[in-house]
Amino acid sequence: MTVLLVLLGGAAGATLRYLLDTQVRHRQRSHFPWSTVSVNMLGSAVLGVLTGATLTGAAGSASHAAVAVGLCGALTTFSTFSYETLRLFLDGGRWTAAANVAVTTASALLAVAGGVAIGELLG
Repeated sequence: MTVLLVLLGGAAGATLRYLLDTQVRHRQRSHFPWSTVSVNMLGSAVLGVLTGATLTGAAGSASHAAVAVGLCGALTTFSTFSYETLRLFLDGGRWTAAANVAVTTASALLAVAGGVAIGELLG
């Protein structure tokens, strides 16, 4: 049963990532990878809310399997973040690459921290 929950969450996360990535890329005018920042921030926030809810007992192992492992695992992407940062650096955008690392890391940490606080309030 747990594998099925991960599978369903993963399918939802991959689909959501594709849809969000497509929408953000069509709207942006810069080379900065805002679509990857967006999906990583959203995934961090969702994981934070689930973690906060789990800490208070409002969420259990089924939610963790479907949402934390499945949805957030498929939605977020460290590999794309790494590749895009390297590509920016190799294309001469050293400051843009550094900004990508800073923005992605800070936004994901803030999103997960805010999510935990919200999840604890919900529980």
